Amino acid sequence: MGTVASARQSLIGQLETSSSGNVAQMIDKGYGQAWQATALWGGAFALAALVVGVFVLARPAFGAPGRPQAPWIKSVAWGGVALGVIGLLLAVLKYTDVLLGLPSTG
Repeated sequence: MGTVASARQSLIGQLETSSSGNVAQMIDKGYGQAWQATALWGGAFALAALVVGVFVLARPAFGAPGRPQAPWIKSVAWGGVALGVIGLLLAVLKYTDVLLGLPSTG
């Protein structure tokens, strides 16, 4: 999904700057917005993994308290939480151009 959003934003940027524009504007609209669209989709999926993992871990407190949770469920939920946190961190770093930012033009 992120690749499709990136390609779409890249195409929109190329169409917007095809008639006129300087190099910095072409890079920003053609690649910068596509990079940020990819980061947003990655962040959305990471947030979903984090929410699902936290929900599964917190469910025994609100569900049937006397019924224990299987160990593999907790392991998978903790894995989802870890991947969600790492994914959100990478998405924020990617969106803010801290991680592999666009090249400068001047």
